[in-house]
Amino acid sequence: MGRPKQFDPDVAVEQAMATFWRKGYASTTPQDLVAALGIGKGSLYNTFESKHALFERALRRYRDTAAAELVEMLGRPGPVKERLRAAMEAIVEFDLADPDRKGCFAVNTAAELAGVDPEATGLVARMFARTESALLAVIEEGQRSGELDPGRDAEAIASMLLAVVIGMRVLAKTADGPAQLRRTVDAALDAC
Repeated sequence: MGRPKQFDPDVAVEQAMATFWRKGYASTTPQDLVAALGIGKGSLYNTFESKHALFERALRRYRDTAAAELVEMLGRPGPVKERLRAAMEAIVEFDLADPDRKGCFAVNTAAELAGVDPEATGLVARMFARTESALLAVIEEGQRSGELDPGRDAEAIASMLLAVVIGMRVLAKTADGPAQLRRTVDAALDAC
């Protein structure tokens, strides 16, 4: 009979996510993971099979937590432009409050692994599609209510806002403060 696990795999995935998010996939070594998780290499590989399998689980955890928060914010009741502004400003605040300026785990993964790692690329593409779909739903709601111009291409606006959000996540990594990012939010909302 095997020994019982001395750690919680869900907590370990959370800790691995923080490590991969901070260092990136390629720069995270198995030793980094062992140190972050507080487990032995044997436990790491017995539980998660490989560094890549653990990375995929971490990316899925991000999808189910942090990435889901934006979608949830957009789905709240209230005026459309206020919800869009609240969601975009929450991103600015979150990114600038992080002393490590890690940015967005999904955006970082896309920049590092898109086209190289099909599974990670697919996971990130689905996260981006989910966000774009949530943006589209809010825009179409605003067009139906008359808050936004119904003659505009809602899909194009949703795609533009997704690109703005992704760009803001990258800009926040080097921004001196919120001014540039808030101007970006204002310009994006004016374009709706």
